[in-house]
Amino acid sequence: MKKTIFRSILMALAVSVLVAGWALGREQQALADKLIRLHVVANSDSEADQQIKLQVRDAVLSEASALLEDAQDPRAALEAGLPQIESAANACLRSLGSTDRATATLGEELFPTREYETFSLPAGSYTALRVTIGAGAGHNWWCVVFPSLCMPAAGDLEEAAQAAGLTEEEIHLITEDSPGYELKFKSMEWLQAVRNWFS
Repeated sequence: MKKTIFRSILMALAVSVLVAGWALGREQQALADKLIRLHVVANSDSEADQQIKLQVRDAVLSEASALLEDAQDPRAALEAGLPQIESAANACLRSLGSTDRATATLGEELFPTREYETFSLPAGSYTALRVTIGAGAGHNWWCVVFPSLCMPAAGDLEEAAQAAGLTEEEIHLITEDSPGYELKFKSMEWLQAVRNWFS
């Protein structure tokens, strides 16, 4: 009798975890579908290459902002604008006297939970504009290119997020206004790790 009750409790817990995981996965995916991350990877970890990475980042953000200004489909605009983004990154490298080359791609990438100054994003798969400088062996810089959340002025975060179609619930989730957001993000990260382990 005790074994049957124990098995029933374990089964109920397993079902609860699966349902919660499914709900968290849907929440993360709904958010990820509305965002395009930016991933700039330095040539190396040398101080000079890390400084170059930040200047390339600024050139890429400027070019991406121009491409996205009136875009109806942000992903298509960035996809079509990859040559301009790459060209802006390489012009920046040349102006700094670097012989490295930058490449720009747009695709799906797995990201860990990431906390920024004014917002956080859960772990998961996101569309990412990736700019790799030279060997791409250095520390990288991550943010969100759409909506433009990388370096918004104070108070512009919510406005940019609303303009990109994020719901109030999603805005509260990423701006840490949501109770238990740390537990949610850790749960999403754990579930992503479990998915990766099985695949």
